[in-house]
Amino acid sequence: MSAAHNHALPSTGNERALWAALALTTTFLVAEIVAGVVFNSLALIADAAHMFTDAAALAIALAAIRVGRRPADAKRSYGYHRFEILAAAFNALLLFGVAFYILFEAWQRFRSPSEVQSLPMLVVAALGLVINLISMRLLRAGSTESLNMKGAYLEVWSDMLGSLGVIVAALVIQVTGWAWVDAATAVAIGLWVLPRTWLLLKESLNILLEGTPEGIDIDEVARTMRSVDGVEDIHDLHVWPLTSGKNSLTAHVVHAEGIETAALIGRLQSVLAERFRVRHTTLQVERPACRHAADGCNFVEARLHADPRVC
Repeated sequence: MSAAHNHALPSTGNERALWAALALTTTFLVAEIVAGVVFNSLALIADAAHMFTDAAALAIALAAIRVGRRPADAKRSYGYHRFEILAAAFNALLLFGVAFYILFEAWQRFRSPSEVQSLPMLVVAALGLVINLISMRLLRAGSTESLNMKGAYLEVWSDMLGSLGVIVAALVIQVTGWAWVDAATAVAIGLWVLPRTWLLLKESLNILLEGTPEGIDIDEVARTMRSVDGVEDIHDLHVWPLTSGKNSLTAHVVHAEGIETAALIGRLQSVLAERFRVRHTTLQVERPACRHAADGCNFVEARLHADPRVC
């Protein structure tokens, strides 16, 4: 038997914020690239590269919302929610590529130092910081609800740190004349982004591989379900995320004799929703238990088992 299914469409409340952040980021991206080339600042170019990934991340996040809004159909019965996870994974890979490019360019600068115009560099970085702070304010609320939005927010957040780094570097160069600080700042930006990018990619891959959602202990789920009145055993239990915040569960439930199965499923649904925030469930009730085979779960006569509850 199956519980009620609710394939809700993704929220569009963040779409307007994404459009505003994309417009700000793209406009400043062009200005920063030009400034980095004209004023010979690798740190500015590194920050512009992060700005580019910001713009790409925001555009992809918008596409993910549009695609994810499409309803389920015969070919994709779960809908298109997982497109946002593909977007988050792509953004992570893009950030890895940018970080390694910056590290390579910084190494080239260390080998062949060049003069940096620190004052224009400082002005451009300060403007970039303002743009980043505005974009972060726009995206902050959605970053706690969606992995897709979290990826976009992290892109902007990392670039905000990059702008701060460029400002510090410009001030140091202005006072000391140490041009190598420009390349050192670019390295620091790249190294700062890498571990956070890995965490985003790891979380995305866990969802794509249908791993157990973060924060859910599957053994605890099984124990909780077994504690419900009328349940004798639980097996073939799976919990996985469809996308951010949308977890699904399937399980075989061996029930006691004389139990009204519809009421039992209702009790299990309530416990799973309240305790684990899992609201999409498919529960198969059995009496006796099925025997697990290579091709699935097959029903057999209870006399074949010393204990008919054993799968």
